[in-house]
Amino acid sequence: MASVGRELLDVPLPEMVMKLGLGIAEAQRALDENSVATAKILADTTIPLVLAMTQTIAADGTVSYTQSDPIDVSLMQIGLLPTFYQFSEATIEVTMDIKTTMSTETNIKVSSSAKVGFGCWSASVNVDVSHNRKFGKEVHGTSKLITKMVPVPPPARIAPELIIVDNRPKPTA
Repeated sequence: MASVGRELLDVPLPEMVMKLGLGIAEAQRALDENSVATAKILADTTIPLVLAMTQTIAADGTVSYTQSDPIDVSLMQIGLLPTFYQFSEATIEVTMDIKTTMSTETNIKVSSSAKVGFGCWSASVNVDVSHNRKFGKEVHGTSKLITKMVPVPPPARIAPELIIVDNRPKPTA
């Protein structure tokens, strides 16, 4: 159990913060690379699109339609854009509970015996001392890394600018 607390104590807070920051930077780079790859796919994938249709209602009430020839446009040109993400928040939370107990127990046993005879005597005393120490240590530790990632708008220059050139003759008044 002590190894949990030891492992948490062995990693200094500055190192944890540095590793979290580097991990976020690496993840952010991977997310950005993925969004750029998606943008390339959207720019390279084209579909035929009819840009204009004309509805004509004749004097007799009949309706006819004409359309412009389809042109190939990219998925990005029609408004599909890649999603970009960024990490908006990161939290390191470390909690640890350490409980240490110590108790000492001492047992003393004394026994004696004596013999008395004519003119001499003898005695013996036995002392048995035992010490017992008990140590208890409980360590509980947890660490939690929390990150929050949010979508953000794509860079402003990724969407193509639409320029309309109208070469139709202007009606004369």
